Amino acid sequence: MAGCVLWRAFPALLVLLLLSACATKETGKAPAHFRQTDFNRLPGWQSDDPAEALAAFLRSCTKLTALSPSAAIGPYGKAADWAAPCASAGAVAPADARRFFESEFVPFQVRAGREPEGLFTGYYEPELKGSRTRGGAYSVPLLARPADLVSVDLGQFRSTWKGQRIAGRVAGEGKLVPYPDRRAIEAEAAAATNPLRTPIVFVDDPVDAFFMEIQGSGRIRLPDDSVIRLTFDGQNGLPYTAIGKLMIERGTLEKGKASMQAIRAWIAQNPQAGAALMDENTSYIFFKEKPIENPALGPPGAQNVVLTPGRSLAVDLAIHGLGVPVFVAASPPHEGTPAFQRLMIAQDTGGAIIGPVRGDVFWGSGPVAGETAGLMTSKGQMFVLVPRAIASGFAETAR
Repeated sequence: MAGCVLWRAFPALLVLLLLSACATKETGKAPAHFRQTDFNRLPGWQSDDPAEALAAFLRSCTKLTALSPSAAIGPYGKAADWAAPCASAGAVAPADARRFFESEFVPFQVRAGREPEGLFTGYYEPELKGSRTRGGAYSVPLLARPADLVSVDLGQFRSTWKGQRIAGRVAGEGKLVPYPDRRAIEAEAAAATNPLRTPIVFVDDPVDAFFMEIQGSGRIRLPDDSVIRLTFDGQNGLPYTAIGKLMIERGTLEKGKASMQAIRAWIAQNPQAGAALMDENTSYIFFKEKPIENPALGPPGAQNVVLTPGRSLAVDLAIHGLGVPVFVAASPPHEGTPAFQRLMIAQDTGGAIIGPVRGDVFWGSGPVAGETAGLMTSKGQMFVLVPRAIASGFAETAR
């Protein structure tokens, strides 16, 4: 991305060529393959209660039905193909949720090339202690989106670039140049030298702030015990680096033990090295304040509907579509819990969520949700539910 320059005065074709060079897909990524199956072959389908998934699907339907009828829902047809299932869902009682999904959809197993299994992790909405004013323990700013940050959705230029973005700032002569990295942004915010670094709140722990960025949203409990919500409002465009992966490569953590809890414990024991390690993730997230309308539900995801704990899934939008029901059959989230076998709705995405059989489960808000999310590294299978009206054509064209 660092070499990408866009000129306002260039002809459209040349701009597209430049964008194409910047948007090359990850080489070696296995293509998505879909194989039709039936509900009685989904591991755990009969034991799951999909009533909460039905409620989550109805929230997604408010967005699906507002789209242009010709809008693509990933590879899963057009918005018009989802009108009938969404209309039917509104009249379904929670007790009839399973019957509804079985009557309206056909399941397809997703494979990455020939590989049927992928990785499923978890995320959550943390709660931090903070203040609207700097002082005392409250010294770490969470920043609003700066006015000079430019985000480009490449999918608006070509359908083959769907789900890919670049970001930067406009310099002289209309050039789009890379945005500053984490270390530079944090230094400017701490010194208050850049008027574009506008804090929304100040929190009391830089490590909490770092992990809230990874989650993409959070709740802040203020000194008067009131709670506000901050949600994602932009990213500096630089690559996300998983510090857990770096720790494994360097022998700091054993492979398979790089949970959020283990990473945080190491940083607490090695504060200087931990600060330097966090700076190696050059990606930086900016926030905006949003009301908490229902404390039991999460923040809005990529589809701009509130997330449902245990029923909302983040997926790779270069492959999948938002609002699509997805059944996940995976190993237990952590020791002592049952296998993860439940119907979910694709309502979010994330920078680390890449590949056909890859998902991030939203577990809810607070420390209990964080404990489960931080430990979840489950191998499993993914099944997408496709409207019956397009299932036969989908079977012929999407394998």
